[in-house]
Amino acid sequence: MVAPIDLELKKAFRELQAKVIDTQKKVKLADIQTEQLNRMKKHAHFTDTEIITFIDETTMYEGVGRMFILQSKEVIHNQLLEKQKIAEEKIKELEQKKSYLEWSVKVAEDNIREMLMARRAQ
Repeated sequence: MVAPIDLELKKAFRELQAKVIDTQKKVKLADIQTEQLNRMKKHAHFTDTEIITFIDETTMYEGVGRMFILQSKEVIHNQLLEKQKIAEEKIKELEQKKSYLEWSVKVAEDNIREMLMARRAQ
């Protein structure tokens, strides 16, 4: 009767180990994406701060692929603000995803602890 429980524990430990490794990879990926979004947000903010100092009649161009399109200061300003807003939203989503992943690993660890306690009680 001891052998089936040991096999069950071994299987649970293997599953937990796989889940932890997978979760760690996903958390690292989320961290990298968050870092990139923070850089993009800062770049848009700094660019916007510089653009605000220009007079309204300043000729501005938006880079699209390999070409540049003439745009007004207001349009470029709005685009930069939108980039910042989108980056903030994505960062929040990534943080939520990261906390969920960490929570799910904690729950799996707690389940295995309960299994061990139940085994010791027998």
